[in-house]
Order: sequence, then structure tokens, then C-alpha cells
Amino acid sequence: MTANLHVSSHPLVKHKLTLLRDTATDHRKFRELVRELALLLGYEATQDLNLEPAVVNTPMGEATGSLTTEIIGVVPILRAGLGLVDGIQELLPAVQVWHIGLYRDEETLRPVEYYNKLPDAPTVQLCLVLDPMLATGGSGIATINILKRWGAKRIKFLGILAAPEGVQALSDAHPDVPIHVAELDERLNEIGFIVPGLGDAGDRMFGT
Repeated sequence: MTANLHVSSHPLVKHKLTLLRDTATDHRKFRELVRELALLLGYEATQDLNLEPAVVNTPMGEATGSLTTEIIGVVPILRAGLGLVDGIQELLPAVQVWHIGLYRDEETLRPVEYYNKLPDAPTVQLCLVLDPMLATGGSGIATINILKRWGAKRIKFLGILAAPEGVQALSDAHPDVPIHVAELDERLNEIGFIVPGLGDAGDRMFGT
């Protein structure tokens, strides 16, 4: 599998993912778990942020530390990507949030863009594309295409589950984009869903 793929080995990620998959997990708990997984995966995906030295005053004197100077934008792919935003914002309160709307044509399995709310020009140094499921890779590829045309230079994909087919497709299309997920599953089935997966993430998240 591609070197771009980063699968979390954190015990809490494994624990929460197991609960997330369970059909007995209701919509409220599902949303909570998605938020918690986003926070944990966001922590792992931002380990290479640039730092600059900084001096602050503590109650006991001066301390030399580091502060990140990078401005980060998160781009949830509507609608399921919205579930990951709260966890990322909890970790990174100052992020900018933009929205790109795509839906998957159920016959062709290809993404169709219906909404794009990006500013006129890039205002960040790092874009995190959020989508719980990297299945065929079509939505992720289409979103990153949009971001690159817009002028984004540094992009990462953050999701919960990935299929080998989606990872390969995204890596082939955008070899410079790291992929951070909780787990790499077995395959796609004949209707383009990840197996064993967790079903339709959007439906389970929003109770539809």
C-alpha cells in the first residue's frame, strides 16, 4: 500500500472505532464517537506543523517554548464530513472552516459538485479535507482538485475508514497528499461501500 497512508495505531482510536462500527450504537453515540475520533486523528495529522520559538511569562519567571504559526483550514465534504468538524475545532479552535458539497451518483459512483464556499484566494498554509469514508476516492480526489485549482499548496486527507481501492485512487491522483485514517478495511463491495465498514456514515450520524 502507498507510503502516503497513515493508519492510526492508538489504542483509543481502535477502541472507539470498534464501538462506532457496532449496529447497536445509536445516532447520538455515533456522533460523539466521530467527534472523538476526529480529535485523535487530527492530533496525529498535525504532528508536523511548523513551530517558532516563543518566550512567555509563567508565575515563576520566563519560559522558552514554541508556538505554531500555521493557519489551518478544514474542508468538510458535505454532508458526512460535517461530523468531523467539531472534533477538529476542539483541537484547533482557530481553524477556518469552508464547505464543499459533493454527492455520489449511485449509478456511476462518481462525485457531483453542488456547493463550493471557498474564499477568492487561499488564506491558510494547510488544508485538512474531512470525510469519514474513503471508499472509491472520487469525492476526495474531486475536492483536492478544487483546492489545488484554488491555489492550496499543502493538503491532507483525514477520515475514519478507507478501502484499498480509494487509497490507491487518491494516491495515484495526488501523490503529495498524506492520508490519515483510523483503519484500512478489506475492500469495496459491488455497490461501492466499504467492507466491513460501518454502513452509511451520514445516515448513521444524522439519523436518516
